[in-house]
Amino acid sequence: MADPPEAARAAAEQKEKPKTKPKKKAAAVDESELLTVPEGWKEPAFTREDNPKGLLEESSFATLFPKYRESYLKECWPLVQKALGEHYVTATLDLIEGSMTVTTTKKTFDPYAIIRARDLIKLLARSVPFEQAVRILQDDIACDIIKIGSLVRKRDTFIKRRGRLLGPKGSTLKALELLTNCYIMVQGNTVSALGPFSGLKEVRKVVLDTMKNIHPIYNIKTLMIKRELSKDPELRSQSWERFLPKFKRKNLKKRKEPKKKNTKKEYTPFPPPQPESQIDKELASGEYFLKERQKKRKRVEEIKAKQADAVKKRQEERNKAFIPPKEKPVVKTKKASTEKKIDIEAIKEKVKNAKKKKLGALPVEEVKLKMAADEKKKKKKK
Repeated sequence: MADPPEAARAAAEQKEKPKTKPKKKAAAVDESELLTVPEGWKEPAFTREDNPKGLLEESSFATLFPKYRESYLKECWPLVQKALGEHYVTATLDLIEGSMTVTTTKKTFDPYAIIRARDLIKLLARSVPFEQAVRILQDDIACDIIKIGSLVRKRDTFIKRRGRLLGPKGSTLKALELLTNCYIMVQGNTVSALGPFSGLKEVRKVVLDTMKNIHPIYNIKTLMIKRELSKDPELRSQSWERFLPKFKRKNLKKRKEPKKKNTKKEYTPFPPPQPESQIDKELASGEYFLKERQKKRKRVEEIKAKQADAVKKRQEERNKAFIPPKEKPVVKTKKASTEKKIDIEAIKEKVKNAKKKKLGALPVEEVKLKMAADEKKKKKKK
């Protein structure tokens, strides 16, 4: 046990020490953003000298492809085999099962070559053309296949948001490719991206934001500003938050009003009136005081009245088929009146005049007028 004076001294020292505030946890920062690579530095290529004995075991990967890619893969498969043969990796195409397989050989010295070959066949299965997919075999190129099918529930909403990624005539996708230096292929429920690691990171962010209903134009604008800032060597080591735009999310969509609006009743301290019991109803109508025989007779009469009404309605429905439809009144046609007499002599004169006239000839009066006009002209000339 400590002596009393020593214990008192220890308590006094504890009081004199200032209380230190707990340090706030530093915000999580992505380590890849803090790393800086010197300009002009390139990773040396992996050669046979690095691994002269080769690989111990054989590795293989297989992937399925859709039916519509069969004809294209048949055409370009010799080129795929040639490209993979340079890395001593064999490739087989099975059209019956609809699969592609890549396998290492005894000559394979690069252990990562099989991973690149696997990515190559994955990209070919996702409708990426061979000219672009073969770039995955380079050291500084990677790929990312983003699954977007399960991010949105409704099919119509999914199609609209996927269309935003493409933009009008593919303009949005082209802008994204230029800013990230990546090749992007939107196909079905996936987005395939191929390019440098930094670009793939941006592509994934833009794609996921678009499926979360954030228009890609906002991210494109941010990428454009970042691109300009990276050109300035002084700003490379500084924070760019003050330059980047901050967009506030606004939900302008009006809330759908329910079909049935529940209106709250006015508050009253009194309870609701108690519903009437069967005895109360009988007392009000007077049935309560009737004898059992009279009640039974009344019930039978009510049933008979209902039956009679039902029979009457049924009979009316049956008789409807026998009621003749209303006929339209017959309009009497007026006989042609034979009171007017036909003038036979006038018709005969018309026929005679028609025979005298030649087809296309002028009438007699016009001919006379023409003759008179010609004679006047001749006299004037004389």
